[in-house]
Amino acid sequence: MATCIRLNAKDNIAVALRPLSRGEVLSVDGREIVLAEDIDFGHKFALCDIREGEDVFKYGLSIGHATADIRPGDWVHVHNLTTNYIPQRV
Repeated sequence: MATCIRLNAKDNIAVALRPLSRGEVLSVDGREIVLAEDIDFGHKFALCDIREGEDVFKYGLSIGHATADIRPGDWVHVHNLTTNYIPQRV
């Protein structure tokens, strides 16, 4: 059974396909990632260093930017990611 999925080659995160545990070692597209913390099913974790202010890519598109430095294996969620989307009135 697969543990995670990288949805697009441009993505710098992957999505957990089952609950994952801190210290678990995953192989994602030939990269070895050691999880820094528990990752719940459906949640994201970093595949590489993502510096504060850099875009986070999922589906090959920016879903927001990092609000802090994120290391490979870190959980990516609202505590270190914010959206770039700003609603506009028309």
